[in-house]
Amino acid sequence: MARKKIQKNISYDEERRLYYVTLNFGKDASGKYIKKYKTATRLPDARKILKKHEADKTNDQLVMPTKITFHDYSEQFLKRKERNRAATTIYGYKTALQKHVYPDLGQLSIQSISVSRLNLFFDGLFEKKELGANSIRKIYDLLKSIFKSAVADEVISKNPIEKIEPIKKQKPEHNYYTIDQFRKLLEIIAGDRMEIVVLLAGILGLRREEIAGLQWTNVDFVLRTIKIVQSRIIVGKNEIIKDTKSESSYRILKMPDYLSELLVTIKENQNRNRELLGDSAKGDFSYVVSWEDGTPYRPNYLSDLFKKIIDDNDLPHIRLHDLRHTFASIANDLGVSIYDISKALGHAETRITDKVYTHMFDSTHARAIDAIASAVVDIEKK
Repeated sequence: MARKKIQKNISYDEERRLYYVTLNFGKDASGKYIKKYKTATRLPDARKILKKHEADKTNDQLVMPTKITFHDYSEQFLKRKERNRAATTIYGYKTALQKHVYPDLGQLSIQSISVSRLNLFFDGLFEKKELGANSIRKIYDLLKSIFKSAVADEVISKNPIEKIEPIKKQKPEHNYYTIDQFRKLLEIIAGDRMEIVVLLAGILGLRREEIAGLQWTNVDFVLRTIKIVQSRIIVGKNEIIKDTKSESSYRILKMPDYLSELLVTIKENQNRNRELLGDSAKGDFSYVVSWEDGTPYRPNYLSDLFKKIIDDNDLPHIRLHDLRHTFASIANDLGVSIYDISKALGHAETRITDKVYTHMFDSTHARAIDAIASAVVDIEKK
């Protein structure tokens, strides 16, 4: 039986016992009318649907129907973000979407993704237990940005994720060694290729990527200083050399005597290898931490080597990055001010007046580094 017209844009199907609401969205680029249909079991509900649609049209809150999938819109979103986001950030976005989001939501129409569907998605992430709460929170924030962009592009009318309670972050664990544990580690790695890595992280507080990116041009043997100006990062299969993490991450650090002497030895060994290899050298020996052929270590490999040392010697488990926490902990125990520790670590939240810190060596670095160096190594015997 044909549908019976009840009023303009509402008809009733007696066989199916459903009210059909015709929603008009205007014309497309070719001049063809765009219509969408919704159903209701009660006439008052059908009228509410139509009334809301007309109100949205009047208030310019109407979005045109589209079949664009969440995957396709997200890829457009990423392309735009590539203009003003670091490559590492974009890589993180892509990895999260491809591994954890697209398999579940990717092929759904972005307009069809509801609050309840998103709740099911996040419930699934927690049930799989592949990710911690902080990683799931990052996905939550990423999806919120994507849907917010879709609202701005008038692809959807509302951001569905705004009705979902944000994933609560967990406070990260900061593991670190005591002075005695750090001394034991230094005894174990004395003469090892990782000795310089451990010293740069634990005595100067360098980040792994800063160690991997440290070049000889930034080591001053006359002034006994190291300038931290760049990081070396591997994104997928690509190597990226980038400026320091923030303005305050740019810093000039004092080298204790024993560290300077170790660097001199490393430099001499590299010079000999350069002469022996000649044109067959694969690298240019420009990095402090590098292989015998002059090519620099991958940052991840430094972490792997460090873990092997910890495991092989039954030491308390810490990551290479935790040596920065060790630096801060020991300095704090020795009475070094938080201000001086923050400056030596290059934390972004440290406020530096008149940008003096970015242009000249500050004695506050020396106070933090000397305190730790004196506690860990008997400098006079060196």
